[in-house]
Amino acid sequence: MKNVLTVFAFVAALFMGVQSSSAQELSQDKTRPEVIAKAETAQLTDALGLNGDQSRAVFRALVAKQVGYQKNADNPAEKKKLDDQLQASMKKTLSADQYAQWLKTNN
Repeated sequence: MKNVLTVFAFVAALFMGVQSSSAQELSQDKTRPEVIAKAETAQLTDALGLNGDQSRAVFRALVAKQVGYQKNADNPAEKKKLDDQLQASMKKTLSADQYAQWLKTNN
């Protein structure tokens, strides 16, 4: 009986530890560049009707922007440069109609 209680207590403690560690991982994921870019890409794919190749290119451009923003949070000149790079990438990737619509929603 003592062994059963010991095993039960061990399993319960292990379960509680797994719960708290997975909850911490979920809260940290929301600030990762890939997570932010994925959500924004999904929104743009629906709004602009992007195909698979366009979605992948937009995702890569948004990840690069988010990484740059996180590295240079206090530098407005660097943020401007990153915004210009994103705009150039979007212009290259999107059709003229999609790009015009993106500009409207982006500003």
